[in-house]
Amino acid sequence: MTYHPKSDFLAVMIERGFMADCTDLQGLDEAMVRGVLPAYIGYDATAASLHVGHLLNIMMLRWLQKTGHKPITLMGGGTTKVGDPSFRADERPLLTPAQIADNIAGMKAVFASYLTYGEDETDALMLDNAEWLDGLNYLEFLRDIGRHFSVNRMLSFESVKSRLDREQSLSFLEFNYMILQAYDFLELNRRYDCRLQMGGSDQWGNIVNGIDLTRRVIEREVWGLTSPLLTTSDGRKMGKSQGGAIWLNADMLSPYEFWQFWRNTTDADTGRFLKLYTELPVEECERLGALEGSEINEAKIVLADEVTTLLHGAEAAAAAQATAREVFERGGVGDDLPTVELSAEELGDGISVVQLLVRSGLAKSGKEAKRLIAENGARMDDAPLTDAGVMIDAGALAQPIKLSAGKKRHALVKLGG
Repeated sequence: MTYHPKSDFLAVMIERGFMADCTDLQGLDEAMVRGVLPAYIGYDATAASLHVGHLLNIMMLRWLQKTGHKPITLMGGGTTKVGDPSFRADERPLLTPAQIADNIAGMKAVFASYLTYGEDETDALMLDNAEWLDGLNYLEFLRDIGRHFSVNRMLSFESVKSRLDREQSLSFLEFNYMILQAYDFLELNRRYDCRLQMGGSDQWGNIVNGIDLTRRVIEREVWGLTSPLLTTSDGRKMGKSQGGAIWLNADMLSPYEFWQFWRNTTDADTGRFLKLYTELPVEECERLGALEGSEINEAKIVLADEVTTLLHGAEAAAAAQATAREVFERGGVGDDLPTVELSAEELGDGISVVQLLVRSGLAKSGKEAKRLIAENGARMDDAPLTDAGVMIDAGALAQPIKLSAGKKRHALVKLGG
């Protein structure tokens, strides 16, 4: 039976495809109908910018505020010192307090584009868990909080089990992470009446721990809601392009390159991404996503414009589209561009981007192609190409790929008949 929520927020989450799971959908729904509900998502400061992989959850916080509730963005100034081991094959490199502070400053800039911060009831809060984690007394923490955790149960969580099954070391430091994240939820409930934690579905175990702890220590009812871990239709993790991470800070990735990333969405993902990453009505997203042939390209331009406008503003989106049209329509991808046509036999299971740079005449040898990539001189579809190991397969060549060496030398690669 499909649940039909009464609250606007959960209606949006279900209709637009944001929801993977919820600890108690009906209970949360009823609480949201009763009044303003504070909810949080945590962000560890492992890089100087958030990337496209974070955007789904940022949009969830935006919808939360738009539907009359209170978003909390929790910076992991404390937890970053430990590192989340969830589904990782190795331990995260430990950062210094100065690096963590710099990263948090870089990440904060992005949230202001999506949320309204302030003193009002539904204004967002920007918090840092270092506020309560840095001053913890270890013995008191073990006695008051640690006793509520069963090691047997923690070992059964998929994120931990997958690491142990592969016989990869899991340090005691990392094992503490899930206790600290659970403690965050407890503290946020005590201090700010936060009653919902959201995150990707890989955070399910950590979220459930926080709910259990809050119930045991202060007997309060809180909820968890997870979003699906997105992969693109060709199986890649969302937010990883063939050139590297798609950063949200303009000083790490230009608005034009950001726009171009969305313009290069595969046909199969366009409708779904319009629902998740824009605020266009669902019917319009479905209409655009159902377009075929060359018309779907116009839907992708709408997607790129809408997503870029939310992050960088309407002017940056318009400038990006104008630049793209100039490059692609006025000779950027015109008849005068050298073209490499690959047969299906030549392509086989895939061909390396290094070979393509040589085949297209943009590099004289594999060695030169690799150097070009290492020196940030190569681009694919106008996005920086940072990995010489990228393989291009038939899926990637569903539409022609533009390769560039420097600013003025370009070539097209396409699949022949």
